[in-house]
Amino acid sequence: MSSVVNDTRIPNNVDLSSDKKLQRALEEWQPSFIKWWGDMGPEGFQQDDVFLRTAISVDQAGWAHFDYVKMPEYRWGIFLADAVPDRTIGFGDELGKPVWQQVPGEHRNTLRRLIVTQGDTEPASVEQQRLLGQTCPSVYDLRNLFQVNVEEGRHLWAMVYLLHSHFGRDGREEAEALLERRSGDADKPRILGTFNEPCPEWLSFFMFTYFTDRDGKYQLLALAESAFDPLSRTTRFMLTEEAHHMFVGETGILRVVQRSAELARLDPNGDVRAQGGVDLPTIQKYLNFWFSSSVDLFGGEVSSNAASFFASGLKGRAKEAGHEDHVALHGTYRMTTPENGALVDRDVALRSAMNEVLRDEYVADCQRGVDKWNRAIAEGGVDFELKIPSRRFNRNVGLYAGMRFNPAGELISEEAWQAGVGQWLPTEADRAYVMSLMTKPVYEPGKMAHWIAPPKQGIKGRPVDFEYVRHDAR
Repeated sequence: MSSVVNDTRIPNNVDLSSDKKLQRALEEWQPSFIKWWGDMGPEGFQQDDVFLRTAISVDQAGWAHFDYVKMPEYRWGIFLADAVPDRTIGFGDELGKPVWQQVPGEHRNTLRRLIVTQGDTEPASVEQQRLLGQTCPSVYDLRNLFQVNVEEGRHLWAMVYLLHSHFGRDGREEAEALLERRSGDADKPRILGTFNEPCPEWLSFFMFTYFTDRDGKYQLLALAESAFDPLSRTTRFMLTEEAHHMFVGETGILRVVQRSAELARLDPNGDVRAQGGVDLPTIQKYLNFWFSSSVDLFGGEVSSNAASFFASGLKGRAKEAGHEDHVALHGTYRMTTPENGALVDRDVALRSAMNEVLRDEYVADCQRGVDKWNRAIAEGGVDFELKIPSRRFNRNVGLYAGMRFNPAGELISEEAWQAGVGQWLPTEADRAYVMSLMTKPVYEPGKMAHWIAPPKQGIKGRPVDFEYVRHDAR
């Protein structure tokens, strides 16, 4: 492992200075990134001092530095996790062979597509969230939003480094294109559908960081198994930062449901909306929307691409070492598929079901947080239970796309869907109500918006009422 260099234009531990051509290319890309950040990053806060962590190494004992920084001056760096000595390919047809330090010619286009697709999600989420600071529920939450944003920016740098260092001119052109697409743009949208969805208020932000960033966790876990060692090492370190993003979502929704339960007790009719809060049925609708959108990100349930990725060693299962059969050539996966207007269970070749294997782990992980939220609701004395909908519900990708299922996963008619969709997904009236709660920002340290409970503790040993963002609200 190269020593960490933090006193250059691009902090790194990849010995960037030893490759002057690569260093110049990345330094030429850097101004375009800074311009993109100024145009599409958090609007109205670029000159504020924000208490942020900055990656300075890959040492688990002290990989990040906390201090005030203006976001355009944030030190976005390139960091790869330490190499595993004598690492071999852990799955597929190449099992046991040495991992690749360079891109094999036969896998060049596929690897580039995987890296570009992952890289495209990082700036997309910053674009989706760029206006949220103007309606923040607290300075604590404002800081967490900006922490997520700058780290998504660093994750973009991580993918751009791979494109520049291993894909030549094609990689440089792809890196430029990553700054040209825009979330929700009609002509140049982001690659994956979820990253074109509006995220205009904080309930959506918390759902996004819980469900959509959790998809990111599992994609990174799968890429961390890759036979292309630079990609594996890059994504392994990205996972270290990603954990905070999911924490923001999990604790954010927890605080919303805690406040909802509290407001329900205060109202003689248990009417949370009458008390100015987000009612639990509306939270369930938002959960249904963001969960179903996020499960689409795993791809089709039966996928020849997934089979090919696994066979060639490009993308494995999360924590592949925990599986017994690393070749998966003869195994099958039991799957419920639509056939002739009915749902039928059938066995699918395991390699072709790798997206679904990954989705299984994701759904189980999502349930853990939902269980925590439900315990808080029960402790608050409210008889209500949040539920993850069936993975067949509201799908736009895969076997169930274009078909109608209720949240229980039952196949229903178009008429039944139209009759029930207003109870299952946020209506325009629901979105307008939630937005109405979040039009007034709270910039005074220690104060919280009416609709959310305070966190149990602050960041990095600081109190909740610490001045996490020095913002002049005039």
